[in-house]
Amino acid sequence: MNELLSGVVSVLHGGLGNLAAYLAAHVLLCLLPAFFIAGAMAALIPKETITRFLGRNSSKTVSYPAAAAAGSLLAVCSCTIVPLFAGIYKKGAGLGPAITFLFFAPAANILALVYTGGVIGADLAIARFVLSLIFGIGIGLIMALVFRSDDAAHDLATDNPFSAQGEGMGRMSLVFLFVWVALLLAGTLKLGLFTGTYMHIDLPLADAQSWQGRLDRLVPYDASKGEEGVSVQGVLLITLLGAIGLSAWRGLENIENGPNAWTWTSLGLIAVTLLVAALSVQALPGSLRVGLTGKFFAVAVCLTVLSAIARRHLSEEQLRDWLWESWRFVKQIFPLLVIGVFVVGMIRVLIRPEWIEMLAGTNSVIGNLAGVTFGVFMYFPTLVEVPIAKMFLDLGMHRGPLLAYLMSDPELSLQSMLIISAIIGRRKTATYVGLVALFSATAGLTYGAWVDGTSPLLLALWLAGFIAVLATLLSLASRHGRSSLKGV
Repeated sequence: MNELLSGVVSVLHGGLGNLAAYLAAHVLLCLLPAFFIAGAMAALIPKETITRFLGRNSSKTVSYPAAAAAGSLLAVCSCTIVPLFAGIYKKGAGLGPAITFLFFAPAANILALVYTGGVIGADLAIARFVLSLIFGIGIGLIMALVFRSDDAAHDLATDNPFSAQGEGMGRMSLVFLFVWVALLLAGTLKLGLFTGTYMHIDLPLADAQSWQGRLDRLVPYDASKGEEGVSVQGVLLITLLGAIGLSAWRGLENIENGPNAWTWTSLGLIAVTLLVAALSVQALPGSLRVGLTGKFFAVAVCLTVLSAIARRHLSEEQLRDWLWESWRFVKQIFPLLVIGVFVVGMIRVLIRPEWIEMLAGTNSVIGNLAGVTFGVFMYFPTLVEVPIAKMFLDLGMHRGPLLAYLMSDPELSLQSMLIISAIIGRRKTATYVGLVALFSATAGLTYGAWVDGTSPLLLALWLAGFIAVLATLLSLASRHGRSSLKGV
């Protein structure tokens, strides 16, 4: 009985620790800007601007490469991509291009590829890029074909009046959106320009190091296992996040009636929180060292520019619509994110490293499906999955299942599936999850066969044959769909 109780406590502790680490380290500079970007897409961009490049009736030779190209520039995790996916989908993007963007951005963005090549090897990075591109477009095409009726209905639904419908997108609205994207990138890119500390201040807090010691015991830090821990700064950020939630509920829930004191309080707290999150904070003996990083200065400049644009160039109606759409995405997505991260943290406690070599030590179907399964239940934020993949490799995972893991981990995390389901429905989400699992395992088998010595020519023929069969099936299904519609 004591062992069972101890096990339950350990599992719950793992869930709470994972949630605390995630909220402290990733929500603020990733998700907060993402929610505001998604809100700006929904409120400020005319539908025609999106559908010109990503619409269901756009040329496939334009829309799918455009979706992949847009995703390749965003070095963010799947939980941050989902609000952006929701934004473009709500605004009229076709299901297929939107799905390609959703898949490709976290799986094969530029920074993830560079980091993968540096830590594990250029061959794996190249395989990750090529197969993610091919299969990402393939998954998007299949989703668009399977759900073409739903996609057509969604396209008509997005013709309903929006705040920006029927008018061109203003230049300053576009600048406003781009500055939010710049803030997102400045807060997430792991570049020396942003991560470097240019000056610091030592605050005389004698207990700072003992506080950090207690936090380390509560939520352990171990980079080799992907355990990020919680810092003193993280506790402050979680507290600020709670304050944002309370003030936003009072200030944004009824924003259509106009802003109130709570609205300005929540926006002020958001600005302060982003700035605090951009600081470098270290607990030292007898003091707390606060460093001003390049990230801090970049975020400060972006916030200043955003404030100026909002006050001088956006109408009251535009600001109100933007805040409402952003808040709507928060209400839709954030609770599911919290649940998913907590459950994943509990499951990770139960998974044993020795299972890895046993299940994924060879380039087999079972091994690659095991790699996909690890991606579902051992989700890590973007770039963190790379050192974890290196750990899996050292523990005996074959490079084929390793690629299957790297392609599925950013896509099939439990929290992402919950959120995507809320956006496009359970049936589409189930199909998407099945396709990602199938294609990730196929990618792992293909790359693993090359690692095991299979001729590149045979692999190229196999991949070309796979694509040809897929294209034929899609063509036949498309013709059948058109003939069925004509017969109605």
